[in-house]
Order: sequence, then C-alpha cells, then structure tokens
Amino acid sequence: MLTVDAALDRLTHALSAARAAGADAADAIYVGDASTSVSVRLGALEDIGRSEGEEVGLRVFVGARSASVSSSDLSPAALAAVVERAVAMAREAPEDEFAGLAPADRLLTDHAPDLDLDDGGDPSGEILKDLAVAAEDAARAVSGVTNSEGGGASAGRAVIALATTGGFARGYRGTSYGVSASVIAGAGTAMQRDYAYHSVRHFADLDPADVIGREAGERATARVDPAKLGTQALPIVFDPRVGTSLLGHLVGAITGSAIARGTSFLRDSLGAELFAAGVTIRDEPHRVRGLRSRPFDGEGLPTAARAIIDAGRLTGWLMDSASARQLGLEPTGHASRGVSGPPGAGPTNLHMAPGTISRANLLKDIRHGFYVTELIGMGVNGLTGDYSRGASGFLIVDGELAGPVAEVTIAGNLKDMFRHLTPADDLVFRHATNVPTFRVDGMTLAGA
Repeated sequence: MLTVDAALDRLTHALSAARAAGADAADAIYVGDASTSVSVRLGALEDIGRSEGEEVGLRVFVGARSASVSSSDLSPAALAAVVERAVAMAREAPEDEFAGLAPADRLLTDHAPDLDLDDGGDPSGEILKDLAVAAEDAARAVSGVTNSEGGGASAGRAVIALATTGGFARGYRGTSYGVSASVIAGAGTAMQRDYAYHSVRHFADLDPADVIGREAGERATARVDPAKLGTQALPIVFDPRVGTSLLGHLVGAITGSAIARGTSFLRDSLGAELFAAGVTIRDEPHRVRGLRSRPFDGEGLPTAARAIIDAGRLTGWLMDSASARQLGLEPTGHASRGVSGPPGAGPTNLHMAPGTISRANLLKDIRHGFYVTELIGMGVNGLTGDYSRGASGFLIVDGELAGPVAEVTIAGNLKDMFRHLTPADDLVFRHATNVPTFRVDGMTLAGA
C-alpha cells in the first residue's frame, strides 16, 4: 500500500499521460487498504485472514464524452495502458452535457482539518483473537444462550488519494477496528439469534469485548418465545440500531441524481416541512474520529457540516457536480466515488438530533404498541414512499416493554412516517449514522 505522497505522485503522472493522449480533462483516485480479521466459534479459532489491495480509477473527458477505467496493477506500463484505453473509450462514448470535473474555483484550497482518523496502530492477530474469544465467551456465558455463530475482531488501514487536472491533489489515511459476537438462544423451533458489534477509528476507543459479547447474549435471550400479533394500527417505536434505516431512505430520496431523474417521492419537497419542527438531521463530515469523516469529497470539494433537515424543513439536495449541473444548482460537497464509474452523492456522519423527551416518557402513554429491534427485507418504494418491512421486537403494554414479537410486517408511507415522528433525548454517537429512539404514530402492523 502506498503512502499518500506516493499515491499522489502516481496519480499525477497518470493525469499527465491522459492529457498527452488527448484527454481534455481527467481525474484519478487511489484506494489502498489492508486488513486483518479473526473469527472464533465455540472458543476455537475458526479463521484468520489478511487482505491487502490497491487500485487506481481513472476518469477522462474528451469534449462532452467521458469514460472510466480502473486497474489493480499500478506499474507504469499498466497505468499507461489504462490511460490509452480510457481515452479511446471516451472518444466512442455518447455525449453528456452535464458530465465534467468539479468547478475549479470550488475545489478545496484551504488547510484540511485534522480529523484524527489514524491512530498508527497495527494489533497482532493474537490480540484480535483474544478480543474475539472474550466477546464470544461473554455472550455464551449469558443464561439461556445455547449456541454460537461466533465472535470476531478486525483491524484495518486505508489510504485514499485524489488528483484532478483542475489542480487538486490531496489524500488522507485512516484506521478502523471492530469487535462482534453473534449467538443463539433457545432450542429447536424456538431458537432466536442476535448480535452486537462496535466499530471505531482508534483502537483505544473500542468497547470492552466482554461488554459487546454480553450485549449480544442478552439480546438473543430476550427474543426467545416470541408472540405473533394480528393486523392492527398502533404506535411504532424504533430502537436506535434500526431507526438509522429511516435516515437512509431519506438520503436516498434527496440525492441529486434521484431528483434529476424524477424518481424520488420527495422530488417536489425542497423547502417543505417534512418533519415536526422539533426534528433536525445533520451531516457532519469533520467529526473527529468519525467513521465516515473526510476532509474533501469524491471530486475534491471541501466538506462542511450541514443541517439536511432544519427544524423539520428539507434544506436542499445532496449533489455531485453532474447532478448539480442538471438541476441548475451548485454541488454541495457530497460527491462519493469508488475506483469504477463516475461519482454519486451521499452523506458522511449522519445523525438525528435528540428530542426533548426521555425514552421512558416517549413510551409512557402507549397502552398498546410495538418496539422494533430488527427489520427484514427492503420493501420501500423510492418513487411513492410506500414502506413495508418485516420486523421483530417487543410488545409495548402500558408504557413498558413486554414480551418479544416476531414475524410481523410494519407498513406506512415515508412522508406520513416523517411527519409523525417524535425523537427521544437518548442520542448516542456510536456508528456512522446515529439516531435516538423515536416513535411514529399511525402505522399499520400486519401479523398472523
């Protein structure tokens, strides 16, 4: 894996070759990563793996035509061949009046913020094995756990570099660590499984492995002997670990490409009050040690914190340069890309701000409701906002969680769900996307 400086040197040479071959403009991205993962099951080592890879993606423009190619061979000869192929492909590609590099006057030129994404660590396989064993042992020690799908631990490092013929050339590096456990409770046809995990940028920030394992075991045992419910309308409360999916549906509906194609149920909602006034959703790319933090986007534009939903109102779209041109707007610094194909758009560290009511009070007036801890399937229509997903969780009776529930479907429309959403005050920053517990009234639960 190359250093940032070495990667940028390789990219700038590729861009020079692209210009020499006839490209009017080009950009190139380098992604290198290395990771070690260990998995155990029933206390015994099951697998240990080490992967390393690096790849360069090159996008070239000849007039209004463009092409993208990638290569995992970074030798000068291989990159020269990639350049020639890319320029030849671009000459044969259809014209696209909206394609092109990001505006040069909007590229990041200031000093990039220090996001503290790399702790310099490289834990051994033995250390990772000890973490995986500790997590699984703690999960299996929970009364009622009868089997295990295993414990795991991982450590990784990545380098990302981007250069364009518009004058941008920067990169950054980061580390990542994770511990997980997944176990089974009950027996026979009554078996239930659940899991817990934690992922961080700095090794020192990992939760203790036994805490992660114990959480997995307690979640699994709590799900044993679930009831089935009949079809009914009732309040639905989303646990934070599944509530994040609702933000994913929101983001998918406000990307510039979806709006430009007219394929989003929110295409006419710019500036509209989608949520109650107490709901704010923020994207924060500069969060120190954030799992998706980055100093610049996939086109070299500076990133900045932004309220996507501000006091209930939709403030704008998430746009790369191409979708912004198509909509007659400016890119927002949300371009994201890999080594293949043009950039798309997406968020970084996303969260819903906490509300003003405690979780206990959020549940307090629910005489009969459903608390969701797992969602199954992807039954969401991006064009209409219709929502229908399999779910498991717990019955809410007189404001308290009662017995487990399984094999039900919850349904509604995302616009209605957004409008009737009430967040609790228990937000914890733990993942790349974070939400507090929240309640949605007026949904339908379909059961047996």
